[in-house]
Amino acid sequence: MESTQDLVDLGIGDLRAHVAAELARTRQRSAELTDSVDDEDLVKQHSPLMSPLVWDLAHVGSQEELWLVRDVGGAPAIRPEIDDLYDAFQHARVDRPQLPLLGPAEAREYVATVRSKVFDLVDRVPLEGRRLVQQAFAFGMIVQHEQQHDETMLATHQLRDGPPVLAAEPPPSDVDVLSPEVFVPGGPFTMGTSAEPWALDNERPAHQVHVDDFYLDSTPVTNGAYLAFIDAGGYDDPRWWSDAGWAHRQRAGLRAPRFWWLEGDRWLRRRFGHVEPVPPEEPVVHVSFHEAEAYAAWAGKRLPTEAEWEKAARFDPASGRSRRYPWGDADPRPEQANLGQRHLQPAPAGAYPDGAAPCGARQLIGDVWEWTATDFSPYPGFSAFPYREYSEVFFGPDYKVLRGGSFGTDAAACRGTFRNWDYPIRRQIFAGFRCARTPRRGERD
Repeated sequence: MESTQDLVDLGIGDLRAHVAAELARTRQRSAELTDSVDDEDLVKQHSPLMSPLVWDLAHVGSQEELWLVRDVGGAPAIRPEIDDLYDAFQHARVDRPQLPLLGPAEAREYVATVRSKVFDLVDRVPLEGRRLVQQAFAFGMIVQHEQQHDETMLATHQLRDGPPVLAAEPPPSDVDVLSPEVFVPGGPFTMGTSAEPWALDNERPAHQVHVDDFYLDSTPVTNGAYLAFIDAGGYDDPRWWSDAGWAHRQRAGLRAPRFWWLEGDRWLRRRFGHVEPVPPEEPVVHVSFHEAEAYAAWAGKRLPTEAEWEKAARFDPASGRSRRYPWGDADPRPEQANLGQRHLQPAPAGAYPDGAAPCGARQLIGDVWEWTATDFSPYPGFSAFPYREYSEVFFGPDYKVLRGGSFGTDAAACRGTFRNWDYPIRRQIFAGFRCARTPRRGERD
């Protein structure tokens, strides 16, 4: 059994108001990320892994036009000649700066024109009769898509050189001293969702999954704990690495998380233009799956499976059902999770007691995306919707699943069932991890 979402209970008028508010809130974030730099910075490619910021801006407008203006609204195309330029499957990121892209002023004008037409749609389009518009799904999909690109743009800001241009309050510093691990009893639980109105196709359908007893770290692995792995020679010992991981470590010359370096006897990091000592109490971020897997092996543990992660995050043994979030069914509040670029770094491990899961684990939502041991694959009964290219084309052993969101993930694009995926070598994303282990013989007798 799974929980349902508040949108189900909204009347049509309230649902329209909610959609309009989410669209406006999301666009404000996009503007903050693009208005904070000059035009030269907007068109520059700061890393071959990322698009120029101006491409991301026009791309969210292009997707909004395709799905809302043309499909849902049935209106003629605004700029059909740019469709191919902003099709992510036609042009690799490394090649996008060479395309005849819209300039900053033209891109801003285009997305504003699209949004004006979409706001008209919100007031009049029927929100029933088609699966695409039922409970405003298409609008929710576009909100999530733009928020996902906002997180991508935030990662581009982390990669850019130069002085800081973004600012935010530090996360809460109050933490509790927790036991290192929590125990999660085995048994069946409902994984995925069939009830969440804005859930994407790879989260569906809800299905029963059995997991055995396991232990899970109470918090994500911290910088301090990860430094112990470095100091113990973890990057130099192939015993801890998979064959693929060791080959990549050697090829890429990995020595520490991305954006870290050793100066004398101090580890420093660069964070959105700030250079600072590595804070030992924060969850480690900017590590690849291979690094996370090697650390877990060195620590005598392993990475959790995706099913283990979701059971720890959602299952409530008192009610026997799966919650929307670790704390319950209500949308995240600031005291429960570090989301939405409210802070520009993870909170210290042990923060957010109000966001704890029934098993006792903290910070399963927000702070850092968490690598799992699971390849990205469809759930039983999966059906691609509304297009194959959102999820289906990525299924297979090339991608690993990440869960839980980061400090850069918006609440609209993060829930207990939300699935992210990336190549196991990726480090520019805001990814960390926590470890799991199987109980030793007689440990729970």
